[in-house]
Formats: sequence, structure tokens, C-alpha cells
Amino acid sequence: MATIISFLDSSLTEAAQVIARGGVIAFRTDTFYGLGADPFAAEAVFRIQELKGREEGKPILIVISDLDQVAGFIEQPSPEFVRLSERFWPGPLTLIGIARAEVPGEISVGTGTIGIRLPDDEDVRSLVRACGGALTATSANPASMPPASSAQQVADYFPEGLDLIVDGGAARTDRPSTVVDVSGSEVRVLREGMISGAELKPLGLKD
Repeated sequence: MATIISFLDSSLTEAAQVIARGGVIAFRTDTFYGLGADPFAAEAVFRIQELKGREEGKPILIVISDLDQVAGFIEQPSPEFVRLSERFWPGPLTLIGIARAEVPGEISVGTGTIGIRLPDDEDVRSLVRACGGALTATSANPASMPPASSAQQVADYFPEGLDLIVDGGAARTDRPSTVVDVSGSEVRVLREGMISGAELKPLGLKD
């Protein structure tokens, strides 16, 4: 079973070391717990896919520590991407944009797109920053189970396969991030979560 460590300044160093050597961690995001790896470490990303038993063709979400990290993942953010990020970031909004050519196929899984979020949680951002500025953050649960809301639930879900679990306390919400696709000519809300449809409607987005 993976070691569970409390969220402390010293734990950031330990988590960063695991990520640097191609490992996989679990950590509390601004919503639920997520599975974290270096997005450019193909073997680690593949491990995450195996752990979750993901449906084929489902891209993996990225969380970033700072706005300047967007440039490493999104190819020329659209005006809608810029407009929504300025309005809702940091916050529980995942924006899907056109992935840069450098983004591994294990992340975009052939879609040519990538989902990215800047969390409204300084602890989360500090952890991600310590790990290089960007981490995968797909929910820490097998594909058929509810998202994990505590470190212990992560450990119960994954008795093997994780290198480290960073205990950031209980999830601070019971809703996931809202997901908006701004990769094409038509902007679409793919999932309504913490940001409601009522908040998005004035922006002219389609369901």
C-alpha cells in the first residue's frame, strides 16, 4: 500500500521527488482527489490509465500552478478560452483547448485536445508548482466508482499501484469542476459542476 503523508511543506519535496522519477501520486485537488504524474512522462500516464481502467479515448485532465503554464499545453488559446479563463480562473472550470504537438498522445489520446484547470486553492497550486508546474489530475477512483473524497478512500481504491498519497484533508466540495470545450468553433458545456449553468448562460455558451 502507498505511503500516506500529511500535507506539509516538507511533503511537497517528497511528492516532487516521486514525480521527478516518473512516479504516480494521489493528492487533493480543488474538487476531489486526483492521480498526479508528470504529463510528459508517458509511462506514468499509462500507469494511471491502467489504475483507473479508463474508457478508451478519454483524455486526461491537467492542473497547473500558474497561468503561464497554459502555453506549454494549449496551441494558441482561442478568444473564448481567454475570456473564460479571465472570468473563472483560478477556479473549478476545466477548459478544453487544442493541444500542442508536444503533448503526449497518452494525454490527448488521439483527440488533439486537452483539458486544463487553474485551481482556486493555494495548497493545491503550491504542490503542483513544487512538482514542476503541471500535473495530471484525473479523479482518483476506478472508472466505475465515485471520485475519492479522502486520502483513505484513495488507499482503499488503490491498495497497489500508487507511489505516494498526499493527505490534504477531506474534499471541499461534492461536485466536480465544470467542463467547457473551447477547442472548436462552437463552445459547449460538457459537464456542469461547481460553476452552474446560470453563471455560464450570460456568456452565450451552449449545452
